[in-house]
Amino acid sequence: MPIAPLPDRAVVELTGEDRVSFLQGLVSNDVARATPGHAVWAALLTPQGKWLADFFILATPEALLLDCAAAQAEMLAQRLSRFRLRAKVALAARPDLGVLAGWGGAAVPEGAVAAPDPRLPEAGWRAILPAADLPAGNGDYARHRLALGLPDGAPDLEPEKSVLLEAGFDELDGISWSKGCYMGQELTARTKYRGLLKRRLVPVDVQGPLPAPGTPIRRGEAEVGEMRSGHAEGLGLALLRLPILGDEALTCGEATLMPRIPHWMRLPEKAAP
Repeated sequence: MPIAPLPDRAVVELTGEDRVSFLQGLVSNDVARATPGHAVWAALLTPQGKWLADFFILATPEALLLDCAAAQAEMLAQRLSRFRLRAKVALAARPDLGVLAGWGGAAVPEGAVAAPDPRLPEAGWRAILPAADLPAGNGDYARHRLALGLPDGAPDLEPEKSVLLEAGFDELDGISWSKGCYMGQELTARTKYRGLLKRRLVPVDVQGPLPAPGTPIRRGEAEVGEMRSGHAEGLGLALLRLPILGDEALTCGEATLMPRIPHWMRLPEKAAP
């Protein structure tokens, strides 16, 4: 049963009686849904509705734990702290904690703060536990999440450029459409209800040398997107212009890409394969 420590992840802790209401007004999802055993996936946006960071919110009776990209942990804590004002909340990095993922029926380690991955049932679970207690891994998490078509923050999204609906946050339960205002909500809602989406982050099968992130993708002579993250076993994510022709091979560097639309992804009818 595969498990994988995630050394590129870090934990930011929020404590204090206002921790839920404080975060609720800042991020894309309903923080009140984060309870022991139930995680929430959410994003922090610019006021213009562009992606800055995303993270999983896991809860204990005393705290909210943000499972975030290690490279963004300091930035995330600093940005959130700017909005603290008189709220009774404290933020702190927790370098003593580590993140573990498991799937395919793997058992959660005893004593971990854990919850199912809220994006897809087949994604498995995520757990936070003391870094010194992280078990050795026997699974390839990058391959697992790319096979499911799941984005992984900065490798797949561009800070202050990407919008959430490009990366599947709607289908993957990363947005609450009913919780009320949050930073960047206006553009996110307008993109959905006015059908303004022009690009999608789509899984691709790669034949040939794995292209580097940012490599242009072409349909004939026309540039239609760029490569994002990938795996040596021929899996990747590509940011493609709509409409997407799922049965048409694309070129990217020396490789050929074939879009692979996962079961959970909803494309505009004219953009579907």
